[in-house]
Amino acid sequence: MATIAIAGVEKSFGDTTVLSGIDIDIADGEFISLVGPSGCGKSTLLRILAGLESSDSGSISICGKPVDGLRAADRDLAMVFQSYALYPHLDVAANIAVPLRMRRLSTMGRLPLIGPLLPGSKVVNRTIADDVRIAAKAIEIDHLLSRKPGQLSGGQRQRVALARALVREPAAFLLDEPLSNLDAKLRVSARAEIAALHRRLGATFVYVTHDQVEAMTMSDRIAVMMNGRILQCDTPRAVYAAPAHKSVAEFIGTPKMSIIDGASLPGSQQGWVGLRPEAIEIARPAANDDLLAGTVTHMEDLGHEGLVHATLKTGETIVARTNPSAAREARVGELLRFSADMRQAHHFDSQGWRISPAPAALASDVDEPTKQLAHV
Repeated sequence: MATIAIAGVEKSFGDTTVLSGIDIDIADGEFISLVGPSGCGKSTLLRILAGLESSDSGSISICGKPVDGLRAADRDLAMVFQSYALYPHLDVAANIAVPLRMRRLSTMGRLPLIGPLLPGSKVVNRTIADDVRIAAKAIEIDHLLSRKPGQLSGGQRQRVALARALVREPAAFLLDEPLSNLDAKLRVSARAEIAALHRRLGATFVYVTHDQVEAMTMSDRIAVMMNGRILQCDTPRAVYAAPAHKSVAEFIGTPKMSIIDGASLPGSQQGWVGLRPEAIEIARPAANDDLLAGTVTHMEDLGHEGLVHATLKTGETIVARTNPSAAREARVGELLRFSADMRQAHHFDSQGWRISPAPAALASDVDEPTKQLAHV
Protein backbone atom coordinates (compact mmCIF):
# COMPACT_ATOMS: atom_id res chain seq x y z
CA MET A 1 0.00 0.00 0.00
CA ALA A 2 1.15 3.54 -0.62
CA THR A 3 0.63 7.26 -0.18
CA ILE A 4 1.04 9.31 -3.35
CA ALA A 5 1.88 13.02 -3.54
CA ILE A 6 1.60 14.91 -6.83
CA ALA A 7 2.91 18.47 -6.66
CA GLY A 8 2.94 21.14 -9.37
CA VAL A 9 2.89 18.70 -12.30
CA GLU A 10 2.74 20.39 -15.70
CA LYS A 11 2.79 18.89 -19.18
CA SER A 12 2.59 20.28 -22.70
CA PHE A 13 2.71 18.66 -26.11
CA GLY A 14 4.13 21.30 -28.41
CA ASP A 15 2.06 24.45 -27.96
CA THR A 16 -0.80 22.55 -26.31
CA THR A 17 -0.89 22.65 -22.52
CA VAL A 18 -2.30 19.38 -21.17
CA LEU A 19 -1.68 19.73 -17.44
CA SER A 20 -1.41 23.03 -15.55
CA GLY A 21 0.04 22.72 -12.06
CA ILE A 22 -1.64 19.58 -10.71
CA ASP A 23 -1.53 19.19 -6.91
CA ILE A 24 -3.11 16.27 -5.13
CA ASP A 25 -2.31 14.03 -2.14
CA ILE A 26 -3.65 10.47 -2.14
CA ALA A 27 -3.93 8.64 1.17
CA ASP A 28 -2.77 5.10 1.83
CA GLY A 29 -5.57 2.71 0.83
CA GLU A 30 -7.71 5.41 -0.76
CA PHE A 31 -9.78 4.91 -3.90
CA ILE A 32 -9.58 8.16 -5.84
CA SER A 33 -10.99 8.76 -9.31
CA LEU A 34 -9.77 11.29 -11.85
CA VAL A 35 -12.91 12.21 -13.77
CA GLY A 36 -13.59 14.66 -16.55
CA PRO A 37 -14.43 14.97 -20.24
CA SER A 38 -12.19 13.62 -22.98
CA GLY A 39 -9.05 15.71 -23.40
CA CYS A 40 -9.01 17.11 -19.87
CA GLY A 41 -5.61 15.52 -19.09
CA LYS A 42 -6.63 12.72 -16.73
CA SER A 43 -5.02 9.86 -18.68
CA THR A 44 -1.85 11.90 -19.22
CA LEU A 45 -1.63 12.49 -15.47
CA LEU A 46 -2.02 8.77 -14.81
CA ARG A 47 0.69 7.92 -17.34
CA ILE A 48 3.05 10.42 -15.72
CA LEU A 49 2.31 8.84 -12.35
CA ALA A 50 3.02 5.40 -13.83
CA GLY A 51 6.29 6.57 -15.38
CA LEU A 52 5.11 6.06 -18.94
CA GLU A 53 5.30 9.81 -19.63
CA SER A 54 7.59 12.47 -18.18
CA SER A 55 6.32 15.77 -16.79
CA ASP A 56 7.70 19.16 -17.81
CA SER A 57 7.83 20.29 -14.19
CA GLY A 58 6.61 19.26 -10.75
CA SER A 59 7.26 16.14 -8.70
CA ILE A 60 5.70 12.82 -7.71
CA SER A 61 6.41 10.93 -4.50
CA ILE A 62 5.29 7.44 -3.51
CA CYS A 63 5.47 6.55 0.19
CA GLY A 64 7.38 9.79 0.73
CA LYS A 65 10.12 8.98 -1.81
CA PRO A 66 10.51 10.94 -5.08
CA VAL A 67 10.08 8.72 -8.14
CA ASP A 68 10.47 11.24 -10.97
CA GLY A 69 13.75 9.70 -12.10
CA LEU A 70 12.59 6.09 -11.83
CA ARG A 71 11.53 3.86 -14.71
CA ALA A 72 7.96 2.59 -14.75
CA ALA A 73 9.18 -0.89 -13.80
CA ASP A 74 10.83 0.47 -10.66
CA ARG A 75 7.87 2.40 -9.24
CA ASP A 76 6.05 -0.64 -7.81
CA LEU A 77 2.78 0.33 -9.49
CA ALA A 78 0.44 -1.94 -11.43
CA MET A 79 -1.52 -0.47 -14.34
CA VAL A 80 -4.68 -1.80 -15.96
CA PHE A 81 -5.18 -0.37 -19.45
CA GLN A 82 -8.37 0.37 -21.35
CA SER A 83 -7.48 -2.31 -23.93
CA TYR A 84 -6.39 -4.79 -21.20
CA ALA A 85 -3.16 -5.40 -23.20
CA LEU A 86 -3.38 -9.20 -23.04
CA TYR A 87 -1.10 -11.42 -25.14
CA PRO A 88 -3.41 -13.28 -27.56
CA HIS A 89 -1.04 -16.26 -27.99
CA LEU A 90 -0.78 -16.92 -24.24
CA ASP A 91 -3.42 -18.56 -22.10
CA VAL A 92 -4.86 -16.82 -19.04
CA ALA A 93 -2.36 -18.37 -16.64
CA ALA A 94 0.59 -17.27 -18.76
CA ASN A 95 -0.83 -13.75 -19.15
CA ILE A 96 -1.19 -13.37 -15.39
CA ALA A 97 2.31 -14.77 -14.86
CA VAL A 98 4.06 -12.26 -17.15
CA PRO A 99 5.03 -9.70 -14.46
CA LEU A 100 6.22 -12.45 -12.12
CA ARG A 101 8.35 -14.09 -14.78
CA MET A 102 9.88 -10.73 -15.68
CA ARG A 103 10.68 -10.05 -12.04
CA ARG A 104 11.77 -13.47 -10.77
CA LEU A 105 13.48 -15.08 -13.74
CA SER A 106 16.63 -14.05 -15.58
CA THR A 107 16.64 -13.45 -19.33
CA MET A 108 17.92 -17.00 -19.87
CA GLY A 109 15.37 -18.34 -17.39
CA ARG A 110 12.52 -16.94 -19.45
CA LEU A 111 13.56 -18.80 -22.63
CA PRO A 112 10.98 -21.52 -23.43
CA LEU A 113 13.43 -24.36 -24.07
CA ILE A 114 16.54 -23.54 -22.04
CA GLY A 115 14.88 -21.76 -19.11
CA PRO A 116 13.20 -24.77 -17.44
CA LEU A 117 16.53 -26.66 -17.49
CA LEU A 118 18.47 -24.04 -15.52
CA PRO A 119 19.20 -24.68 -11.82
CA GLY A 120 16.44 -23.43 -9.57
CA SER A 121 14.03 -22.71 -12.42
CA LYS A 122 11.59 -25.44 -11.43
CA VAL A 123 11.20 -24.04 -7.93
CA VAL A 124 10.69 -20.49 -9.19
CA ASN A 125 8.19 -21.57 -11.84
CA ARG A 126 6.28 -23.57 -9.23
CA THR A 127 5.96 -20.54 -6.93
CA ILE A 128 4.87 -18.41 -9.89
CA ALA A 129 2.17 -20.95 -10.76
CA ASP A 130 0.97 -20.98 -7.13
CA ASP A 131 0.78 -17.17 -7.03
CA VAL A 132 -1.10 -17.11 -10.33
CA ARG A 133 -3.70 -19.54 -8.98
CA ILE A 134 -4.15 -17.43 -5.84
CA ALA A 135 -4.65 -14.23 -7.84
CA ALA A 136 -7.01 -15.95 -10.29
CA LYS A 137 -9.08 -17.36 -7.44
CA ALA A 138 -9.32 -13.91 -5.83
CA ILE A 139 -10.80 -12.54 -9.07
CA GLU A 140 -12.87 -15.74 -9.57
CA ILE A 141 -11.31 -16.72 -12.90
CA ASP A 142 -9.37 -19.79 -11.72
CA HIS A 143 -11.57 -21.95 -13.98
CA LEU A 144 -10.37 -19.97 -17.04
CA LEU A 145 -6.60 -20.41 -16.65
CA SER A 146 -6.20 -22.63 -19.71
CA ARG A 147 -8.18 -20.42 -22.10
CA LYS A 148 -6.81 -17.88 -24.57
CA PRO A 149 -8.01 -14.23 -24.51
CA GLY A 150 -9.93 -14.76 -27.75
CA GLN A 151 -12.09 -17.34 -25.96
CA LEU A 152 -13.11 -14.88 -23.22
CA SER A 153 -15.86 -12.30 -22.94
CA GLY A 154 -15.04 -8.64 -22.39
CA GLY A 155 -15.78 -8.94 -18.68
CA GLN A 156 -13.54 -11.99 -18.36
CA ARG A 157 -10.66 -10.26 -20.16
CA GLN A 158 -11.04 -7.34 -17.79
CA ARG A 159 -10.73 -9.73 -14.83
CA VAL A 160 -7.59 -11.25 -16.32
CA ALA A 161 -6.04 -7.78 -16.56
CA LEU A 162 -6.96 -7.14 -12.93
CA ALA A 163 -5.49 -10.47 -11.84
CA ARG A 164 -2.25 -9.69 -13.69
CA ALA A 165 -2.05 -6.43 -11.75
CA LEU A 166 -3.01 -8.09 -8.46
CA VAL A 167 -0.39 -10.85 -8.69
CA ARG A 168 2.41 -8.28 -8.45
CA GLU A 169 1.23 -7.09 -5.01
CA PRO A 170 2.03 -3.49 -6.01
CA ALA A 171 2.11 -0.42 -3.81
CA ALA A 172 -0.84 1.00 -5.78
CA PHE A 173 -3.14 0.16 -8.67
CA LEU A 174 -3.59 2.53 -11.61
CA LEU A 175 -6.66 1.90 -13.77
CA ASP A 176 -7.16 3.78 -17.05
CA GLU A 177 -10.84 3.54 -18.09
CA PRO A 178 -10.87 -0.27 -17.67
CA LEU A 179 -14.65 -0.57 -18.18
CA SER A 180 -15.08 1.51 -21.33
CA ASN A 181 -15.06 -1.56 -23.60
CA LEU A 182 -17.84 -3.34 -21.69
CA ASP A 183 -21.55 -3.16 -22.40
CA ALA A 184 -23.89 -1.38 -19.97
CA LYS A 185 -24.88 -4.50 -18.02
CA LEU A 186 -21.29 -5.68 -17.58
CA ARG A 187 -20.16 -2.23 -16.48
CA VAL A 188 -22.58 -2.32 -13.56
CA SER A 189 -21.32 -5.69 -12.31
CA ALA A 190 -17.68 -4.78 -13.00
CA ARG A 191 -18.02 -1.60 -10.92
CA ALA A 192 -19.19 -3.67 -7.99
CA GLU A 193 -16.35 -6.17 -8.47
CA ILE A 194 -13.64 -3.49 -8.55
CA ALA A 195 -15.10 -1.76 -5.49
CA ALA A 196 -15.24 -5.09 -3.64
CA LEU A 197 -11.64 -5.86 -4.67
CA HIS A 198 -10.51 -2.50 -3.27
CA ARG A 199 -12.26 -3.17 0.05
CA ARG A 200 -10.74 -6.64 0.24
CA LEU A 201 -7.19 -5.53 -0.55
CA GLY A 202 -7.20 -2.18 1.23
CA ALA A 203 -4.76 -0.99 -1.45
CA THR A 204 -4.43 2.44 -3.03
CA PHE A 205 -6.43 2.77 -6.26
CA VAL A 206 -6.11 5.64 -8.76
CA TYR A 207 -8.90 5.31 -11.32
CA VAL A 208 -9.35 7.32 -14.52
CA THR A 209 -12.78 7.59 -16.12
CA HIS A 210 -14.98 9.98 -18.09
CA ASP A 211 -18.05 8.23 -16.63
CA GLN A 212 -19.29 10.16 -13.61
CA VAL A 213 -21.39 7.18 -12.43
CA GLU A 214 -18.25 5.04 -12.11
CA ALA A 215 -16.50 7.80 -10.18
CA MET A 216 -19.46 8.53 -7.90
CA THR A 217 -20.23 4.92 -7.00
CA MET A 218 -16.73 3.54 -6.36
CA SER A 219 -14.58 6.35 -5.01
CA ASP A 220 -13.64 7.69 -1.61
CA ARG A 221 -12.87 10.99 -3.38
CA ILE A 222 -13.16 12.23 -6.93
CA ALA A 223 -10.93 14.82 -8.60
CA VAL A 224 -12.89 16.64 -11.30
CA MET A 225 -10.57 17.76 -14.09
CA MET A 226 -11.26 20.36 -16.77
CA ASN A 227 -8.74 21.79 -19.26
CA GLY A 228 -5.71 20.35 -17.48
CA ARG A 229 -6.71 21.56 -14.00
CA ILE A 230 -8.35 19.97 -10.98
CA LEU A 231 -11.36 22.15 -10.24
CA GLN A 232 -12.45 20.21 -7.17
CA CYS A 233 -11.33 17.18 -5.18
CA ASP A 234 -13.69 15.87 -2.52
CA THR A 235 -16.08 13.08 -1.63
CA PRO A 236 -18.68 12.23 -4.27
CA ARG A 237 -21.46 13.53 -2.03
CA ALA A 238 -19.69 16.84 -1.39
CA VAL A 239 -18.97 17.40 -5.09
CA TYR A 240 -22.63 16.79 -5.90
CA ALA A 241 -23.96 18.87 -3.00
CA ALA A 242 -21.55 21.80 -3.27
CA PRO A 243 -19.79 21.91 -6.67
CA ALA A 244 -16.92 24.40 -6.53
CA HIS A 245 -17.38 25.58 -10.11
CA LYS A 246 -20.17 25.85 -12.65
CA SER A 247 -18.34 23.38 -14.92
CA VAL A 248 -18.25 20.81 -12.09
CA ALA A 249 -21.94 21.37 -11.44
CA GLU A 250 -22.80 20.74 -15.09
CA PHE A 251 -20.58 17.65 -15.36
CA ILE A 252 -21.57 15.85 -12.14
CA GLY A 253 -25.19 14.75 -12.02
CA THR A 254 -27.57 13.06 -14.45
CA PRO A 255 -29.28 14.91 -16.01
CA LYS A 256 -26.84 17.78 -15.64
CA MET A 257 -27.64 20.80 -13.50
CA SER A 258 -29.62 23.56 -15.22
CA ILE A 259 -27.58 26.78 -15.26
CA ILE A 260 -29.55 30.02 -15.50
CA ASP A 261 -28.38 33.63 -15.62
CA GLY A 262 -29.06 35.08 -12.18
CA ALA A 263 -30.80 38.04 -13.76
CA SER A 264 -33.50 35.66 -14.99
CA LEU A 265 -34.66 34.91 -11.46
CA PRO A 266 -36.35 37.50 -9.26
CA GLY A 267 -34.42 38.20 -6.06
CA SER A 268 -31.28 36.40 -7.24
CA GLN A 269 -27.80 37.87 -7.13
CA GLN A 270 -25.55 38.54 -10.11
CA GLY A 271 -23.85 35.58 -11.71
CA TRP A 272 -25.26 32.13 -12.38
CA VAL A 273 -27.90 30.06 -10.61
CA GLY A 274 -27.71 26.27 -10.75
CA LEU A 275 -30.75 24.05 -10.21
CA ARG A 276 -30.74 20.26 -10.10
CA PRO A 277 -33.72 18.57 -11.82
CA GLU A 278 -35.15 17.66 -8.41
CA ALA A 279 -35.34 21.40 -7.54
CA ILE A 280 -37.56 22.17 -10.55
CA GLU A 281 -41.22 21.16 -10.79
CA ILE A 282 -44.00 21.63 -13.29
CA ALA A 283 -46.28 24.21 -11.64
CA ARG A 284 -49.21 24.81 -13.94
CA PRO A 285 -51.37 26.66 -13.34
CA ALA A 286 -49.77 28.79 -10.61
CA ALA A 287 -48.14 32.15 -10.19
CA ASN A 288 -45.48 33.43 -7.84
CA ASP A 289 -42.01 34.95 -8.02
CA ASP A 290 -40.28 31.57 -8.43
CA LEU A 291 -42.13 30.55 -11.59
CA LEU A 292 -40.35 30.17 -14.92
CA ALA A 293 -41.99 29.84 -18.32
CA GLY A 294 -40.48 27.44 -20.81
CA THR A 295 -41.31 25.63 -24.04
CA VAL A 296 -41.13 21.84 -23.82
CA THR A 297 -38.48 20.39 -26.14
CA HIS A 298 -38.28 16.77 -24.96
CA MET A 299 -39.80 14.31 -22.48
CA GLU A 300 -38.35 11.13 -20.99
CA ASP A 301 -40.39 8.41 -19.30
CA LEU A 302 -37.86 6.33 -17.35
CA GLY A 303 -40.47 4.16 -15.65
CA HIS A 304 -39.71 5.20 -12.07
CA GLU A 305 -39.56 8.91 -12.91
CA GLY A 306 -40.08 11.40 -15.71
CA LEU A 307 -37.88 14.17 -17.08
CA VAL A 308 -39.22 17.23 -18.91
CA HIS A 309 -36.75 19.37 -20.88
CA ALA A 310 -37.71 22.94 -21.70
CA THR A 311 -36.19 26.09 -23.19
CA LEU A 312 -36.76 29.41 -21.43
CA LYS A 313 -37.49 32.66 -23.28
CA THR A 314 -33.90 33.67 -22.53
CA GLY A 315 -32.68 30.64 -24.51
CA GLU A 316 -31.45 28.72 -21.48
CA THR A 317 -32.52 25.11 -20.95
CA ILE A 318 -33.90 23.51 -17.82
CA VAL A 319 -34.79 19.95 -16.85
CA ALA A 320 -37.52 19.10 -14.34
CA ARG A 321 -37.67 15.74 -12.57
CA THR A 322 -41.26 14.65 -12.12
CA ASN A 323 -43.46 11.56 -12.03
CA PRO A 324 -43.86 9.52 -15.24
CA SER A 325 -47.51 10.49 -15.77
CA ALA A 326 -46.68 14.22 -15.68
CA ALA A 327 -43.92 13.68 -18.23
CA ARG A 328 -46.30 11.78 -20.51
CA GLU A 329 -48.86 14.59 -20.32
CA ALA A 330 -46.37 17.21 -21.51
CA ARG A 331 -46.24 17.93 -25.23
CA VAL A 332 -43.35 19.17 -27.37
CA GLY A 333 -43.91 22.85 -28.14
CA GLU A 334 -46.20 23.36 -25.14
CA LEU A 335 -45.52 26.42 -22.95
CA LEU A 336 -45.38 25.35 -19.30
CA ARG A 337 -44.64 27.13 -16.09
CA PHE A 338 -42.04 25.67 -13.74
CA SER A 339 -41.47 26.23 -10.04
CA ALA A 340 -37.86 26.55 -8.86
CA ASP A 341 -37.15 25.70 -5.21
CA MET A 342 -34.56 28.39 -4.48
CA ARG A 343 -33.66 26.71 -1.17
CA GLN A 344 -31.89 24.13 -3.32
CA ALA A 345 -30.23 26.65 -5.63
CA HIS A 346 -26.47 26.85 -6.23
CA HIS A 347 -24.95 30.28 -6.91
CA PHE A 348 -21.84 30.97 -8.99
CA ASP A 349 -20.05 34.23 -9.78
CA SER A 350 -19.47 35.60 -13.28
CA GLN A 351 -16.27 33.50 -13.53
CA GLY A 352 -18.17 30.34 -12.61
CA TRP A 353 -16.83 29.91 -9.05
CA ARG A 354 -19.16 29.03 -6.20
CA ILE A 355 -20.31 31.97 -4.05
CA SER A 356 -22.80 30.22 -1.77
CA PRO A 357 -22.72 27.46 0.83
CA ALA A 358 -24.33 24.11 0.11
CA PRO A 359 -28.13 24.36 -0.20
CA ALA A 360 -29.94 23.80 3.10
CA ALA A 361 -31.37 20.51 1.85
CA LEU A 362 -27.86 19.14 1.32
CA ALA A 363 -25.69 21.09 3.76
CA SER A 364 -25.86 18.45 6.50
CA ASP A 365 -23.99 16.05 4.21
CA VAL A 366 -21.12 18.43 3.47
CA ASP A 367 -18.39 19.51 5.86
CA GLU A 368 -17.63 22.88 4.26
CA PRO A 369 -14.35 23.61 6.15
CA THR A 370 -12.75 20.37 4.94
CA LYS A 371 -13.51 20.83 1.26
CA GLN A 372 -10.30 20.59 -0.80
CA LEU A 373 -10.24 22.93 -3.79
CA ALA A 374 -7.48 23.21 -6.36
CA HIS A 375 -5.47 26.41 -6.54
CA VAL A 376 -5.97 27.78 -10.05
